[in-house]
Amino acid sequence: MSAPTTQHTYTIKETAALTGLPASTLRYYESIGVIAPISRGASSKHRVYDEEDLDRLMWVACLAATGMSVGAMRQYVTNGQRGPAAAAEQIELLAEQERRLAVEAQHIAVRQRYVRLKIDYWQAVEAGDTARAERVSSEARTLADQLKRTTKQ
Repeated sequence: MSAPTTQHTYTIKETAALTGLPASTLRYYESIGVIAPISRGASSKHRVYDEEDLDRLMWVACLAATGMSVGAMRQYVTNGQRGPAAAAEQIELLAEQERRLAVEAQHIAVRQRYVRLKIDYWQAVEAGDTARAERVSSEARTLADQLKRTTKQ
């Protein structure tokens, strides 16, 4: 005979600590349907999270960490409940997020290059290398124009 298994439950504070999502975000995600309504304690009426809730919240937290919009996360969760029938939609949601992240990475690369040029400029100034400072400054101005264009997109 096997021993009965007891499922551990968690308060909202414990769940927030375990998922890295603030309690306010947990309540918000529940209120807008990113996650299903959470059970309530019989007497206290406080939210009581179980292992399944925690598991679901962990992958929602991971999606949030990618910068996925709340609307896309809600759609992802809804699709997930449909199982294999929603696979194509899940792939498209994730592919779109991957495209957004690629654009974001390009923007970060331009900003890093600009900072690198400014460091090079000041190193040239410090070394008294006026010609190099002017060359780097010119390159930085060109990159600054590119940086302005990428931030407008």
